Amino acid sequence: MEIKYFNRDKEELETELVYGAQAVRWLYGSSAGSLMSRLLISKPISHVYGILQDSVWSHKKVRPFIQKFSIDMNEYIPEDGRDERDPYSTFNQFFIRRFKKGARKFNEEPSTMPAFSEARYFGYESLSDEETIPVKGTYLGAKHLLDNTKWEEVFRDGPCLLARLCPVDYHRFHYPDKGRVLDYYPVRGVLHSVNPLALKKVPEIFCMNEREVTILETENFGRLAYVEVGAICVGKIVQSSDLKEFNRGDEKGYFLFGGSTVIVLGEKGKWKPSEDILKYTKQGIETYLKLGSPCAKVITS
Repeated sequence: MEIKYFNRDKEELETELVYGAQAVRWLYGSSAGSLMSRLLISKPISHVYGILQDSVWSHKKVRPFIQKFSIDMNEYIPEDGRDERDPYSTFNQFFIRRFKKGARKFNEEPSTMPAFSEARYFGYESLSDEETIPVKGTYLGAKHLLDNTKWEEVFRDGPCLLARLCPVDYHRFHYPDKGRVLDYYPVRGVLHSVNPLALKKVPEIFCMNEREVTILETENFGRLAYVEVGAICVGKIVQSSDLKEFNRGDEKGYFLFGGSTVIVLGEKGKWKPSEDILKYTKQGIETYLKLGSPCAKVITS
């Protein structure tokens, strides 16, 4: 199965080069793999694997990874204390690399939401149980995703943006607008892969996996539920900012090794995802966005 996505910058469909594709297919497409996945989705196993990416030997993986996935390193700064000849001491330091100043700009139009992750996006104007892309709507809805009766009604049937980060992507995530934090809590769970190959076999992954939920009150988009979803081999979800208040584009946190997902839910009728995201979502195709580019618009009466 090929994974196609629409690259907005290039205005063309591309085929994703999946990191660990054979392993994912085996884990979720065979009886033996299914047995092994039951072990690997446990938090301790995934975290140990993540910790290995901090070891000295992991440094050897950096250059081959860059070459295989054709990553443009001119956009990134080296780890503190290192230079461009040998920019990262471990694979995790490469994985959480930062953009150079000016490499990405956040859209400043108040009514336009900038992309909070550099990722592949699905979007919905209003989630219903009938939605089946990428999974049945029930599994993306506020009740199961947030697992908190305090916020369930606030975000019921509201808009949703689902941003999937591949291992090749920039793995820091950002605030989409100016505002303040209303609530934060973790939700315990397992650590399945969030790859579309896995989602086809286990559609309830997003409400099974470990996740961290932050409720934001924003200046232009109302209240948002900002959900970071853990995944297999993710060493850790790190909240790099403990600020109660934030500005548009401020870094919120990052994922250590492993691809993962950020899901943002909104209040019904407040905003909707960009038209190209909606268009391709209906076709079962993600839209690849650069960090800070438009991803949603305020609904005006």
